[in-house]
Amino acid sequence: MLEPIAWYILFAAFVLDFVMADPKGLPHPVIWMGNAIVFFEDLFRKGIKSPFFSGLIFALFLIGTTFVISWGMIRLCFSIHWVVGQMVNVFLLFYCFSSKSLEKAGMAVFDALGEKNIQKARQQVGMIVGRQTAHLDESAITRAGIETIAENFVDGFLSPLFFALIGGVPAALAYKMINTLDSMVGYQNEKYILFGRAAAKIDDAANYIPARISVLLIAMASSCFSIKRGKDALKTAYTEGRAHKSPNAGFPEAAFSGALEIKLGGPNYYHGTLVEKPYIGKRYQDPKRTDIKRACDLMMLSSFLATIISCLWLLILL
Repeated sequence: MLEPIAWYILFAAFVLDFVMADPKGLPHPVIWMGNAIVFFEDLFRKGIKSPFFSGLIFALFLIGTTFVISWGMIRLCFSIHWVVGQMVNVFLLFYCFSSKSLEKAGMAVFDALGEKNIQKARQQVGMIVGRQTAHLDESAITRAGIETIAENFVDGFLSPLFFALIGGVPAALAYKMINTLDSMVGYQNEKYILFGRAAAKIDDAANYIPARISVLLIAMASSCFSIKRGKDALKTAYTEGRAHKSPNAGFPEAAFSGALEIKLGGPNYYHGTLVEKPYIGKRYQDPKRTDIKRACDLMMLSSFLATIISCLWLLILL
């Protein structure tokens, strides 16, 4: 029988992510997920005429298959030995976390701006955001970097942690498939407006609760620096978080805005189209380069607090 997630699995996976980030040269489940999405897309498009219905079955098939395969793999490892099963649990959950990788990506933008190399900074931020970056100035690059740090605190750490608590490592991996599907087919363009709609909606539903929990964690983390900053994080999140086009991304972004006292959001170009988005934290000033470092610190501390709280919760349940 597959054992439930243990507190030391969560903690070990967090520590491994902190130490190793995203090691180059090692096989990564998300790459396999991306390959599976590319392989099965044409099969489902050809097999089912309705673009929306084929996209729905396609998404459910890949999410369910990810859960079943990972569940079977972990169960097989436990049948070999309890230690083998737990080690596989740690490594698979480690691959679901990306806090350290996100910090490294944010700091790469920070360093490029510090070198006054605006072209390099555009390239670095372009690796972690979906918007067009070719003509962004320093302020817009900084804002884009901080926004993706805030949003990906949920996508890259808190949501996988949340699903691991609910359904163990297989559920965390199923979430990663949901998130990868949204990244690859969830775009609202001509090709995916119908086929990718189900994947995008599933991703919205999966992140709904974690996005709102993130506000409390960000407020707690920012309170470690200043009680006022914690209060401002809560206030900005609950007064301006719903103004975002996304049903979820606005909450962590608004919490970061209040915690760091900076203005985020605003219009941006995506795939050649200008998308009008409201500003968040309108009463604050535009972010500065140093705010990228502050955002990374806040994200890492929020991830650490989420891990500690989750471990304590699991210990209570023992």
